Amino acid sequence: MTSKEKPTVVWFQAITCNGNTHSLLSANSSRLELFFNSFNLIYHPSLTIEKTLDDILNQKEQIDFLLIEGAITSNEKFFSISNDTTFNLLNKLALKSKYIIAVGSCASNGGIHTKFTQNNDIQGINDSIDKQTINKLEHSIINLTGCPVHPEWILQTLFSLRDYGKMNLDEEKRPKELYSSLAHHGCTRNEYFEWKVEGAFGEKEGCLFYDQGCRGPMTHSSCNKILWNDISSKTRVGMPCIGCTESDFPRENMLETKKNIGIPQDVPIGISKRAYLSLAGIAKTFKIDRLNKKLMD
Repeated sequence: MTSKEKPTVVWFQAITCNGNTHSLLSANSSRLELFFNSFNLIYHPSLTIEKTLDDILNQKEQIDFLLIEGAITSNEKFFSISNDTTFNLLNKLALKSKYIIAVGSCASNGGIHTKFTQNNDIQGINDSIDKQTINKLEHSIINLTGCPVHPEWILQTLFSLRDYGKMNLDEEKRPKELYSSLAHHGCTRNEYFEWKVEGAFGEKEGCLFYDQGCRGPMTHSSCNKILWNDISSKTRVGMPCIGCTESDFPRENMLETKKNIGIPQDVPIGISKRAYLSLAGIAKTFKIDRLNKKLMD
């Protein structure tokens, strides 16, 4: 590939609700324009018409970036647009690709399909690509977990790989620059969290951790640093974080906090349960009139 050539991008859809495609199209307009000016999206089943998936499979040219949206299965009931299983198509495309990026929780680890269906054959791409194929890959598979993925995470990953050739990944193969912080970081409700002032679903003030099931303190995500639509996030509009970037997503009863004897079952990452309970007990002895007044206004 010469410096004048745009890196090629193939977007392969498997078992998906198309949420990550919608997310990409909701990106900042200038960033999305920069993406189309900097990359050659040669195949997307909803956005391109020049080539079919069979054309991509039959071409001799290598794919620079293969992006997969959705979970994978070898079940013939889930034929794709190319009349083959998503498992077979994924493995054929993987052998032709320089970088492979799982876009969304379903592609990364199976997501809702693996968690709430009886079909054990539906998995993420990491468990679906043949081991021999993985050994032949030049680069590690990159997981962009989320339901859906923030559009900027997709674009930032593509530009970083194009410009630097690699990214530092965490234990779940997610880019550290995007997933090393927690959704809790940058949350505008942190003072309420510190003083244990609980709010309610949809309210502008108050913490959503103690009763509403917010997973911000234990979810690796930059949602409150890289804002959605450049202006907001779930917690900023009164919606609890549901932990969609974590491998245990989705969980049952996501909008309530599981407790034992009135104490949250899960505590924030990086602190022991004993230490957390000690701090929480001390904080509850204080009544911060300013915060409670704002909650009532």
